Amino acid sequence: MVRLFTDIDLDGLGCGLIAKIAFGDQANVYYCSYRNLNKRVEAVITHPGNHQEEIYITDLAVNESVEKMLEERYRQGKPVQMIDHHVTALHFNEYKWGKVIPEYDNGKKTCATSLFYDYLIEHKKMERNQALEEFIDLVRQYDTWEWDENNNVTAKRLNDLFYILNRERFEEEMLKRLTENKESFSLTETENMILNLEEQKITRYIHSKSMQTIQTFVNEYCIGIVHAEQYLSELGNALNNIYPHLDMIVLLNVSGKKMGFRTIHDEVNVAQFAQKFGGGGHPKASGSDLSKEAFETFVVEVFGLNPLKPDTDRNEFNVKESATGTSYQNHNGEISYIVPTGDGNFYIVHKGEREAPTYSSFPEAERSLKRNHASWLRFDQEYLKQLSSFLHLSIDDLKEDFHEIISNNFVDILNV
Repeated sequence: MVRLFTDIDLDGLGCGLIAKIAFGDQANVYYCSYRNLNKRVEAVITHPGNHQEEIYITDLAVNESVEKMLEERYRQGKPVQMIDHHVTALHFNEYKWGKVIPEYDNGKKTCATSLFYDYLIEHKKMERNQALEEFIDLVRQYDTWEWDENNNVTAKRLNDLFYILNRERFEEEMLKRLTENKESFSLTETENMILNLEEQKITRYIHSKSMQTIQTFVNEYCIGIVHAEQYLSELGNALNNIYPHLDMIVLLNVSGKKMGFRTIHDEVNVAQFAQKFGGGGHPKASGSDLSKEAFETFVVEVFGLNPLKPDTDRNEFNVKESATGTSYQNHNGEISYIVPTGDGNFYIVHKGEREAPTYSSFPEAERSLKRNHASWLRFDQEYLKQLSSFLHLSIDDLKEDFHEIISNNFVDILNV
C-alpha cells in the first residue's frame, strides 16, 4: 500500500492523480492542509500495521515533531519520501528522504506535481505519459505563475475548472482522461464554455472586492487587506495590479480561519512574512492559518478604516503625468497634487503644503502619496466642478482651454 499526503490545491491534486496512475488501487491519497497534516501523518506512521507501507508527502511540510518521527522511521528502514518545491522547506534536504527543489537547472520553477512525477520516473515506478506530462506542465505553470508571464491562459483555466468541479469530480474526470488518452491533453469544448462563464463571474468578483480593500502598515510593509473566500489567486494578483503601491495583499477567510498572501514585487517575500504567522509557501504567494494574534492584527485593529478607491481610467483632464499637475484625494477629504518640476522630477503638495522629498519619476511620487495618504486619482467630474467654482468659470469654458487656465492659476489652485 502507498500512502500519499498532499495539499488540497491543484498542485496537490496533481500529485494525487500521479499516485493513482502509478500505483492504481494501491494508492491511498490524503488531501491535507497545514492544519491537519501533522496529525494525519503521525497517526499513519505510528500505527504498527503501516510499517512497510510507502509514505510520500508532497507540496506540504510537517512540523519539527513529525519531522523527527519521519527521520526515525527512515533510520529503521521503513519507506518514506518527502517532495516539495517551497523555499521555506529547504531544510528537509538535510535528510536522505527529503527532496526540495524550487528550480530546475534550466531556471524554470518547479512544482510538487512535476517533482513527484520526475521522482517516480527516475525510480521506475511508472512509465512516461505524454498527456500526463502536458497536464503536469499546466499545473506547474499555474502554481508558479509562469502562465501569467507567458500568457498561457489554459493553465489558469485548468485551475478554474478544478474549483468549479470540486476536487472529487475533477480528479475522477482527469484520471479517466489521462489513462484513456495518453497522446495529448486538452480541455473539452463544454469545459471551455463553462470557463467562459466563470471568467465573467471572476471579473465581477474582483471589481467588488477592489472596492472593499483597506490599507494599513504592518511592520515595514504597506499592505492591502480584503476578506475573500474564493478566486484567491486571481483576486490577489488583480488587486496587486490595481494597487501597485501596496507591498502585498492579505486575503482573509475568517470562517475558514485562513490567510493568503500575494505580491507582485520581487523585493517582497511573502513566504517569510507568512512564517511570522506559522505559514509558508512561495516568495510571491503564501498562506497561513488565521490565528488569534493574526485576527487582532488584520481584523480588529483595522476595523475602523475606510476601503481604498481604485483610480479611474476614464479621465480626460485630471490624468497622470500631466504637465499641469495631477490631483488626488482621500477619505478625509484631503487634496493632494503631484507636480512636475520641469526638469523630469516631481514633488507632492498635500493640503496646500509642499512635502520635502523630490522624486525622479511620477510612479515613485504616486507610490509615496498613496502609501502615506491612501489617496486616489480624483474623477474629472468632481475635479472640474471644484475648479469651475473656484475660478468662476463654466465647466465648458474650463474644458475648452484647460491646460492654459490651470497653468495661469496653478499656485492658487494648489491651495484650494
